[in-house]
Amino acid sequence: ISDLRDHPQLRFGLSNAFMQRVDGWPGVRKAYELTQTPNGLDHDLAYRGLAEGALDITDLYQTDAEIPYYKLTVLDDNLGYFPSYQAVFLYRNDLAARAPAWVAALEGFAGKIDASTMQSLNARVKIDHEDESTVAADWLGIDAPESSGMSARIWKRTLEHLVLVGISLGMALIVALPMGVLAARRPRLGQVILTATGLLQTLPSLAVFVFMIPLLGIGAKPAIAALFLYSLLPIVRNTHAGLTGISRDLRETAAAIGLPPSTRLWRIELPLALRTILAGIKTAAVINVGTATLGALIGAGGYGQPILAGIRLDDMGLILEGAIPAAALALAVQGLFELSERILTPRGLRLEASA
Repeated sequence: ISDLRDHPQLRFGLSNAFMQRVDGWPGVRKAYELTQTPNGLDHDLAYRGLAEGALDITDLYQTDAEIPYYKLTVLDDNLGYFPSYQAVFLYRNDLAARAPAWVAALEGFAGKIDASTMQSLNARVKIDHEDESTVAADWLGIDAPESSGMSARIWKRTLEHLVLVGISLGMALIVALPMGVLAARRPRLGQVILTATGLLQTLPSLAVFVFMIPLLGIGAKPAIAALFLYSLLPIVRNTHAGLTGISRDLRETAAAIGLPPSTRLWRIELPLALRTILAGIKTAAVINVGTATLGALIGAGGYGQPILAGIRLDDMGLILEGAIPAAALALAVQGLFELSERILTPRGLRLEASA
């Protein structure tokens, strides 16, 4: 690694975790007095960068299958900076009492898999695209469990994705529609509401998902909460825009004939603003479908699960298994709301628009 000091022109691409770890790049740079400025990226994508000539240097694990596959040179830690990393089992304190046989089986693996064995097993999965369960079962000398077919997997992920999108969008409708009406009726308060929901939209989606973990744990709940927050702005903004965009003469006429505020809202204002409101809901739904794929990062399932697995395993088929249904669902949602707009829009307004 010391030789890197003589090659400042080399392009470094390091995994995001290694960039931040105290025992990662900050410590390596200081110990070896390196001057290069690396870029952060996903660890599994770094090998593609090396293969395509976009990168010269990356961090790695000794068990990575890509090392022999791409014929990479592993640099010697000649200053002995890195400690010896050992894999350990982590489990709940009461697991030994609840499932002693399981713990005994787990501890029976201690010392059984060395780096070269793990590297070859990883190669069968990542390079040869064999099923993980099959490779593990073959190494254990037992029969592999039957894997579900693609259609069954897609159906399962579809149900998970629909739960994430449906619940979060439904909650957003309950909250955002009244907020949009309030923003239109109270201009000063409306600016506060629009600003607050706009700020939520500017937050990085992945950060919002992670922020919810301390509050709601791992799984669907934090993902639904994050998607709910991201769905607010389009609905609030379009509801506000639809109501404030109604002709002042129409509002004054409705008030002049003595219609109470609630009747004016339900009978006149909301029907006139319906198209704009539905456009906001449609936007929120389509964004929701795409953003929900990030839920797989925190254990929420959905279409993001095969996409992440495909990136990790460098398997384009798995990536498409999640990406294509997600795109199809987004198109279906858009079509559904366009149909709903035609059905719900009063006939007189439809005739006016067509004229």
